Amino acid sequence: MRILLTNDDGIEAEGLACLERIARTLSDDIWVCAPQVEQSGKGRGITLTEPLRVNTISERRFAVTGTPTDCVVLAVNDLMPGRPDLVLSGVNRGHNVGEDCSYSGTVAGALQGMAFGIRSIALSQSLERFHDAVTAHWETAEAFAPAIISRLLTQPWQDGVVMNLNFPNRPPGDVTEVEVTRQGFRDIGEMHAVKRTDLRGRDYYWMSFRGTKHDHPPGTDLRAMDEGKISVTPLHIDLTHAPSIHDLRGVLGGAPPKTVAAA
Repeated sequence: MRILLTNDDGIEAEGLACLERIARTLSDDIWVCAPQVEQSGKGRGITLTEPLRVNTISERRFAVTGTPTDCVVLAVNDLMPGRPDLVLSGVNRGHNVGEDCSYSGTVAGALQGMAFGIRSIALSQSLERFHDAVTAHWETAEAFAPAIISRLLTQPWQDGVVMNLNFPNRPPGDVTEVEVTRQGFRDIGEMHAVKRTDLRGRDYYWMSFRGTKHDHPPGTDLRAMDEGKISVTPLHIDLTHAPSIHDLRGVLGGAPPKTVAAA
């Protein structure tokens, strides 16, 4: 089995080294194509307004001056001798649950693999808090991911689906359950901009998260992280809101409406 690894934390990220150890329990045909520098929060962004450079680190290891999506596109179309059988993206430093999934570069790497018709899995390791001084429990992802991935690969997947795995902020011995979850949504706005002033008196902003503690509905990926469970969520990118289609057809179906001229 040929496996392509990518991430959004960059080629030197500790989580990518963790992912490579996970992958090598599944196969010895491992290829790595990851961003040269961190691309967290870039979502499914692609590089259109500047060239992409590829740094060949070794025969099967590449660093790209672009996003996770760029990396998967280049790897599949140009850098690998044949298509991979599996794309693994991560292991991200910090979980990707709830609305995080819509801007996560880790999830985006998996989504691009899916767009090529390749089974793809995003993996993330939850943190106590996002700070350089905090060490992630990489050993938790490493302990459980191989068996979960192996079991997922024995199952049929519907077209357009990627698997989103999130490992809780606990050591392996404290994890007792895997839960198949749905994507949750936080009930308050977590993201906000922190305003500061530089040495020239000019304002600038850092995007930040409040990290407010609150209850999440049972069955969601958010709740699974709260309860120290491993979360497995099948995701897809069909953003259509089906109930609204039914409602709008009664208003806009048929011939297009004409604008009434003002008197």
